[in-house]
Amino acid sequence: MHKLARQVRFSINPFLDEDSKGFNSFCSQPAGQGLSIFFELCVGLAGEVEPATGFVVNVVDVDRCVRRYVVPIFAERIRRYFREGKNIGFPEIAGLLKSAQEQLADKFGKAMVAELTLKLNPFRKAAIDCEDTKMIYFSEKFEFAAMHKLWNDDFSDSRNFEVFGKCANPTGHGHNYIVEVTVKMPSGEEFCISDFEKTVDDELIKLIDHKNLNADVTYFAKANPTVENIAVFAWEQIADKFSKIKLHCVTVWETDKTYCTYYGS
Repeated sequence: MHKLARQVRFSINPFLDEDSKGFNSFCSQPAGQGLSIFFELCVGLAGEVEPATGFVVNVVDVDRCVRRYVVPIFAERIRRYFREGKNIGFPEIAGLLKSAQEQLADKFGKAMVAELTLKLNPFRKAAIDCEDTKMIYFSEKFEFAAMHKLWNDDFSDSRNFEVFGKCANPTGHGHNYIVEVTVKMPSGEEFCISDFEKTVDDELIKLIDHKNLNADVTYFAKANPTVENIAVFAWEQIADKFSKIKLHCVTVWETDKTYCTYYGS
């Protein structure tokens, strides 16, 4: 079983009755006009590779189906909500994703539409698992800067440098970390992003930002501050701190090449 993902970008100007098709799908198609709302819908498809083509699905077909069957739904609802002065909250976003799933469900042969993810801005996204569209998943990225040293007192000095390399530098070293927090809630539920951000900031970011993790954070007196253990620490700090929503997973990036996701126990 393979999982293929395709991002489809499009823009909608709610002030106009329609948008021009455009000619640059890398940017967005429809193109939008003037101050438009930009969307990036990621379609996750699960299936077997076709021996004759090497494809799970031809991504050209994914683009074509999203633009033919999904974009008109987004355009109609967003323009209607805008003209009615209606807020587009998480229940409405979930409704858009469910409608997209219904439209795409039978369009890709044996391949199954497994998930749909809508990028809300470069640091936020909303998603549904197409096997359980009663839930919606919201993710947001936060940043923090910290220093750490990877070392095990039970190892010899030579063994520490062999295992941890530059990360065993005696005076430590720093990273600009990114942590993405993903929560889930019933698709008809609304929640306050500001409250969510304050909880993550108070319960996690303030404890680790611009800190020496080894010296300033008690948790890491006994646990090496690896990206894996930082992800566990982040989970434990915030797992029971939300109301109405439930923590789904935490992903920590140490660099743009190294990251770890933790789903709790």
